[in-house]
Amino acid sequence: MPSSSSAPNSLQLAFLGSFVGTCLVLFPLGYYAQRRFAAYLLDQPAPPFLPSLGTMSNLQLDRDSVVAIAASTFAILATALAAYFLRPKGPAAAPKVAEKKAAAVPVSAVLHPTEWREFTLSEKIELSHNTALYRFALPNPTDVLGLPIGQHISVQAEIDGKQVMRSYTPTSSDDDLGHFDLIVKTYPQGNISSYLSKLSIGQNVRVRGPKGQFTYSPTLAHHLGMIAGGTGITPMLQIIRAILKNPADKTQVDLIYANVTADDILLKGEIDELVTQERENGKNRLRVLYVLNSPPEGWEGAVGFVSKQMIEERFPESNKEGKVLLCGPPPMINAMKKHLDELKYPAPRTVSKLVDQVFCF
Repeated sequence: MPSSSSAPNSLQLAFLGSFVGTCLVLFPLGYYAQRRFAAYLLDQPAPPFLPSLGTMSNLQLDRDSVVAIAASTFAILATALAAYFLRPKGPAAAPKVAEKKAAAVPVSAVLHPTEWREFTLSEKIELSHNTALYRFALPNPTDVLGLPIGQHISVQAEIDGKQVMRSYTPTSSDDDLGHFDLIVKTYPQGNISSYLSKLSIGQNVRVRGPKGQFTYSPTLAHHLGMIAGGTGITPMLQIIRAILKNPADKTQVDLIYANVTADDILLKGEIDELVTQERENGKNRLRVLYVLNSPPEGWEGAVGFVSKQMIEERFPESNKEGKVLLCGPPPMINAMKKHLDELKYPAPRTVSKLVDQVFCF
């Protein structure tokens, strides 16, 4: 099917119409002028390179022949002008091969679901006495990890001669070019967390993914209730960032973030800034309740453990469209499942699926 760009445009058609009309009007005048010009031409001296002819009439051309020559010349010039002005303009004038311009080189996603790939530790930022942000460089400055929002990666290391693997959710996203970030709490008995804590800048880890059953989209639910404990904030923060950076996303988020002490609250400055940003732009899509077991003096958040009442006051009702997301230490998750059951939420599966109303990371 021909491209519509190859057809004459309105300006070209207007020119063609005016050209034909002008020719119809000028043809009688042109014929008369051509006959006068022929009479004049036949009475002129021969050009210098043909002096023996005397006058042009000696060429034995009658007046009608000269008229025919002049008319042919006029027709050729008119056809050339019409062809010039009616030629296709712009990209349509180029051959189809020329239309296939080189597309912009896409950003390269480096993550592979089955192949272990090595990434170099480029920066380490201490967040608390036992938690740090580890930044790993990607092969090129324009690379992205290639991780859907809500999914996680596997990190592998050889420890005491054995291959040990642990799953983590990066807090960075594919908006962050050239690197990805992991926030990891070091546990005394944690193989991978201890391994990461001892890494030096320039050393590598092996990573593969993406993994997981959860992938966020703006149409997932109108209201998300989140309960996070400690480093369980990482998948929540990844989702929150994706929601708030999209002006068209109307998802309401209520986050209950539980920790032991104030020093254990990870990235509180960023979370508070996001809440302030939402308040100032009038959207108020993010509300946060901090809960501490051992609060400092003057603490303005909640105290103790996350209660059924805290959930009931903030989260979508069990019979309404909405989802509850859980991520934290197993004892905490078990307690939250009990609260949710009492509030008539469906019991989560052993391995959560995206369609579940209660999803455990």
